[in-house]
Amino acid sequence: MTHKTRITFKPHDEICPEGAVIYAEPGTSLLDAALEAGIEIEHACEKSCACTTCHVVVREGFHSLEDSDELEDDLLDKAWGLEAESRLSCQALVADEELVVEIPRYTINQVSEKR
Repeated sequence: MTHKTRITFKPHDEICPEGAVIYAEPGTSLLDAALEAGIEIEHACEKSCACTTCHVVVREGFHSLEDSDELEDDLLDKAWGLEAESRLSCQALVADEELVVEIPRYTINQVSEKR
């Protein structure tokens, strides 16, 4: 039996109003885990680490994630509501430790199909 990591998403008015608890295989990106569970985190660049629309804040378990690289750090500098525990969910890979994730209220999205 494969161990899956528990990920709790805090409530977000539009994306998951009730919040959600999901489970993901270690090594899965936070974004892929969320999308697979029906949590539609925006990802305008199609997971290529070229925008900040999938920005999340990891409230618990942040230090279990591998460090971000220079490209991710440069992009995060442009994210709305940047915090010390901010990550791009397309780049943050789930490890063995439980996570609590908050999806920021806003994104900076220059490539939105919704406009």
